Amino acid sequence: MSDPVQTVCPNCLALNRLPDDKPKDQANCGKCHVPLFPDEPIDLTAQSFKRTITKSEIPVLVDFWAEWCGPCKQMAPEFAKAAKMISDKVRFAKLDTESAPQIMQVYNIRGIPALILFKEGVELARLTGVRHHEELVDWLKEYV
Repeated sequence: MSDPVQTVCPNCLALNRLPDDKPKDQANCGKCHVPLFPDEPIDLTAQSFKRTITKSEIPVLVDFWAEWCGPCKQMAPEFAKAAKMISDKVRFAKLDTESAPQIMQVYNIRGIPALILFKEGVELARLTGVRHHEELVDWLKEYV
């Protein structure tokens, strides 16, 4: 049996530990009982961003976007398709940059959509611009 993996509940932000070999689609939060690994991106806020990226031992891919951004709107369905394909290995999350400009500054984001892959708070990789979901999944497989 492998060591448990820590992840953050996308709903209540409680820390959960689950065996690495447990099927992720069967994992629910011990506190609020919602699925820990939805097959769609979760919405982050400035308040939930740091806890989600730093306390999860599972990589977190954050899509930095804005409602007014045309390329961001093009990227959204591709990001969602990629989440359905590989959400058991990577947490997919979205952060509206209009609600968190300070985070944009911290991570030196100059253009959106910007995708940053984090593991335990450390940036592993980043992509900018619109990407096809299959290209995104292939890119992620290098890191997970």
